[in-house]
Amino acid sequence: MNLKDSYECFILIEPGLGYIIPVLQEKFNKSKIVALHADEGFPSNGIPSFYGNASCAQEFLETELADIDAGAIKIIEWRPSMNYYREDYIKLLSAAVEFIKRGDAGKRTAAAFGKKWVHNFFRNLRLVNISLLYKKSNFPVIVTGSGPGLEKTMPFLCETQKSCVIIASASSVLSLAHNGITADIVITADGGSWALTHVYSMFRNKYAAFLAANLCAALPSQCVNTSFLLLNDGSLWQNIIFHELSLPTVIIPQRGTVTASAVDLALLLSDGNIYLAGMDLGVSDIRTHVRPYGFDYIFSGSANRLSPLYAKNYFRSGQIRGGGSMDIYASWFNNQLSVWPKRIFSIGGSRVFFKEACPSEQTVKNRNMIFKAVNSNDDPSLFYKKGAEALCKALKNTEYSKDIKKELAPLLFPEKKEVTLRELEKAIEEAADV
Repeated sequence: MNLKDSYECFILIEPGLGYIIPVLQEKFNKSKIVALHADEGFPSNGIPSFYGNASCAQEFLETELADIDAGAIKIIEWRPSMNYYREDYIKLLSAAVEFIKRGDAGKRTAAAFGKKWVHNFFRNLRLVNISLLYKKSNFPVIVTGSGPGLEKTMPFLCETQKSCVIIASASSVLSLAHNGITADIVITADGGSWALTHVYSMFRNKYAAFLAANLCAALPSQCVNTSFLLLNDGSLWQNIIFHELSLPTVIIPQRGTVTASAVDLALLLSDGNIYLAGMDLGVSDIRTHVRPYGFDYIFSGSANRLSPLYAKNYFRSGQIRGGGSMDIYASWFNNQLSVWPKRIFSIGGSRVFFKEACPSEQTVKNRNMIFKAVNSNDDPSLFYKKGAEALCKALKNTEYSKDIKKELAPLLFPEKKEVTLRELEKAIEEAADV
């Protein structure tokens, strides 16, 4: 098979009795080996093994291979198994391929934005004057994305906004406000500076919503008077800082798309049904997003006789289709359907959630029953300094240093394989120099 010495992990697709396992262990004694089985009758042979519905295989891989670079993973197939198990085998193979594709996309994103994310985190700590505590409710929740399908749900959202908790992706706020709909929570997690355009819509439209934000996101200074529901991705470095500053957080793992984080948040906030609107995960003809949309002015403002608006939209839709990111997200959502509770529905149609339903509950919601605002115990203007000091102190503790290095080195030094603790400490201090 001409296997490279650089492989850190092997995913075996139904290896049968596993004759290949001891051979791999001998030749690659430092590499991890996992197996995806289509048949529960085969032994695990002492390696992490998955048995069950193929739709849950990606969750297994996320747990077992969380710290391994997607580029260092090799899939090994056992073709006699494919001839016998056929569709079950192909589903396992597809799950492994999708996992690697998502991991590779995540690596490229982290390499491009890692330093920006860490810098944003320390900078945004200064904005946290008011934090939110939450109590789980039974209210139905509507999650809005910014896909073209959101438009046809607007009349329904207008009627039900008083009885449902609305969690809106920041990119959908402009359209919701245009239609007289006020979300209860606006969620943002995008670290790129362009994301500010969407968050500005909150303030331009005098939106009285709470802000659920990962502090690695790009946030404007106007957020200083906003009530924050802080999203913590569960990493050790973030936990250390939040604990030092006594800031309450909600654990929401990074999913690559804010709409997935919004669904995770909805599941935490309510035991009621969850309805998804505008989560198309695809392009409608040449339309890529709901109207109005935060970036409309970029295209309309640059349109002219030789480059009309329709042409710009046509090329833009083609770029998004060709980029493949929507396909990756759609595949992930489809896999999650078997894991999530059977109380997630679609409003207005979706590429993924084919089962449609509409909220029928008429109870008037009360946000005060769900959220409680608490003021920060300390001066937020000093949070970035205290957070950096706590992180650097933990970095010198052998109990934490290895894990912190594993988390932050790929973000702060994406091109380097080996990073010293001193280099990492200096990089943290520079990122916190806001």
